[in-house]
Amino acid sequence: MKILIDFFPILLFFGAYKVYDIYVGTAVLMAATVIQMGLIYTLDRKLTVMHKITLALVLIFGALTLVLQDERFIKWKPTVLYAAMGIALALAVWVWKKNFLKLMLGSQMELPDRVWMRLNLVWVVYCLFMSLINAYVAAYYSTEAWVNFKLWGYAFPLVFIVGQGFYISRYLKTDETHT
Repeated sequence: MKILIDFFPILLFFGAYKVYDIYVGTAVLMAATVIQMGLIYTLDRKLTVMHKITLALVLIFGALTLVLQDERFIKWKPTVLYAAMGIALALAVWVWKKNFLKLMLGSQMELPDRVWMRLNLVWVVYCLFMSLINAYVAAYYSTEAWVNFKLWGYAFPLVFIVGQGFYISRYLKTDETHT
């Protein structure tokens, strides 16, 4: 069910764009994201910092898109979000000596520090890659192509997450009971 909650705003955005236009799609995305965050809060009783940032950027860039009738704002929102994430992860580990991934996920899984550092580096590279690829598509392709990229571009995060799962699985300790 959680995967449906994660993907329903982009699917509704895509559908509204295809039936109407980018501006209706943007309004639907804004509303769907508010509903999504409400559902997440209802289930988890909290929103993570990433949820709050995502919601704020969707609402700010969406409002700018609608008020100024300029689709560039909504198209550049993912670039800003991914760049901010990549920069924050990089600064945290190399300037403030804090590994945000370990801070956020360390209570859920125990991994060696070197693995947490590799994961952080991979996340920095991934976020910057996603930022750059969105910027490229937003700048050099039509809105239609960008919307299609947003939908089918979800293959990148899925492959990335599955790859991370395979990587960390060999470091996770298992509770084996021998009889």
